[in-house]
Parts: sequence; structure tokens; C-alpha cells
Amino acid sequence: MTSYPKKISLDNAKKEKLFYFVSTVVVYRESDKRCLILKRHEREKVHPGKYCVPGGKLEWEDFDIKKGKDGGGGVLYFDDAIKNLLKREVLEEAGVQIKKDIHYLADMVFIRPDETPVMLVRFAAKYKKGKVKFDPKDFSDFAWVNEKELKNYDCIGNVVDEVKDTIKHFKKG
Repeated sequence: MTSYPKKISLDNAKKEKLFYFVSTVVVYRESDKRCLILKRHEREKVHPGKYCVPGGKLEWEDFDIKKGKDGGGGVLYFDDAIKNLLKREVLEEAGVQIKKDIHYLADMVFIRPDETPVMLVRFAAKYKKGKVKFDPKDFSDFAWVNEKELKNYDCIGNVVDEVKDTIKHFKKG
């Protein structure tokens, strides 16, 4: 009889191997070839007042043990964890939906000012539907921008390249 994990825990994890897992997505609107950027609230710890793209962290509740699939040998796995994270964060942060297909852009590891190590994986996806509506506790503005308009916005470092790469990727078809 196969024995599966009963809970998710960090008790047996190697502490030097742990970090936050964060993923972002550039939302591309085909109708006018623009991408969505959101202005972070001034109260944010990291990059206050700068424009970013939607994203967030994987959370414990993303991995309900009862919903895991049998991977053999007592291993449980969870399909589409990152896709589900991105769909959820875009809807929560911007009030819009993205299409199913997501495209890998890049990744990086960085250390936050509070010394937390973060692995960031960046993606692009096409806008599906919805009107942008953000929570004023988290964001203070938004814009749909093209490559030329980006220079008018104070963006987090890599956002400019991510938006340009996304537009280039989807224009190629």
C-alpha cells in the first residue's frame, strides 16, 4: 500500500535550499498591441510607487494534499500550479482574465531588502476579458502601454524589457 504525505511541512527541508517562489505575467492585449502595467502603492516595502506587472507568490493553500495526484512511490503532484497562480493573481490584482496559454520569458533570483531570497519566474499571456479594477490598498494606477509609451512610466527594472519582449513575441505570432 502506498503511503502519501499527510501535510506539507518545512520540517525536513534543507534550510539552505528554501526561498520564495514568485511568478509574474505580462498581460498582452491583442486588439491594440498593448500590455498592462500597475503602479505599486507607496506603502509597499519593495519598489514603492513603481510600475510593475501582475504576479504573486505560491502559497500553502495552492497545494491541498487531498487534491494532489498520484505520482508513484508516495509522491503527490499538482498540475498547472504556476498557471493557476498567474490566473489568480491577474484576477485579484487587476480584475481581468488571461487566456490559458502562457509563455516563458525569463527568470532571476534576488534578495529583498528584508534579506528574503526570491526566485522570480516571468511569463507572458494574452488578455482574455474584463475591465481593469485594482485594490487601492495595493495599487494606485494602471496603464495599457506599448513599447514607446513605456518611457513615460517609472517601472521596476526588468518590466520595460519584459513588456518589449512580450510585444515582440506576440507580434511574431
